[in-house]
Amino acid sequence: MNKIIEIEHLFASYDNKTVLRDVNLNVYERDFLGIIGPNGGGKTTLIKLILGLLKPESGEIRFLRDGKPVDNLSMGYLPQYSAIDKKFPISVYDVILSGLSRKKSLIKKFSDEHHAQVEEIITHMGLQGLEKKTIGQLSGGQLQRVLLARAIVSNPEIVILDEPNTYIDKRFESRLYETLSEINKERAIILVSHDIGTVISNVKTIACVNETLDYHPDSEVSAEWLEEKFECPIELLGHGELPHRIIKNHHHEEQK
Repeated sequence: MNKIIEIEHLFASYDNKTVLRDVNLNVYERDFLGIIGPNGGGKTTLIKLILGLLKPESGEIRFLRDGKPVDNLSMGYLPQYSAIDKKFPISVYDVILSGLSRKKSLIKKFSDEHHAQVEEIITHMGLQGLEKKTIGQLSGGQLQRVLLARAIVSNPEIVILDEPNTYIDKRFESRLYETLSEINKERAIILVSHDIGTVISNVKTIACVNETLDYHPDSEVSAEWLEEKFECPIELLGHGELPHRIIKNHHHEEQK
């Protein structure tokens, strides 16, 4: 399977503190990559570098299409819940339509074809009847579906989701991953989550980011490995439809 992203010797820093150190990673066509790691370990920084929202201190991020280098790939992005202003007076329809902004020039209006794409994705995501509602009127699950619709309406080559589980409660979680499984048949997905067990149960490959990056070409990783990389004890809980690995109660020694 062809690579679509190559990352080599990537370094990133904030306020003279290294956030990512010598990160190397390949992402492939129709990959479903789960990025896990402790809070502050650099997960969100890594995807912002891939999206071009941040610049690395050093290292390279290369994009490929059909095995050949290209300047960029089309990407759909679902940001963290905390980045969404639910008080902003924008309708569900216009949120999804905004996902096509890069498909037109600034001075042109959206075409009939663009509007047809929005109508199609609204039906596909089961959002009929919500088109005129503002995002502040939606439940967490509805908002998650709207933002996912926005991320995929342009038919991107890769979809990047940052902590999508924070939008929804556990009863909607399996439905989310069923939707992502369908999306993954046509395009690559990168999913960032702190919910280790859910990610491992659904993705194809795993990258653990904690300043450095450890890659697993499958989702079979042991609790011992996770404990080592998270530097915290991990426990597997079985409840509901999906297993969940959680961080056990523990105490870090104060660093001197």
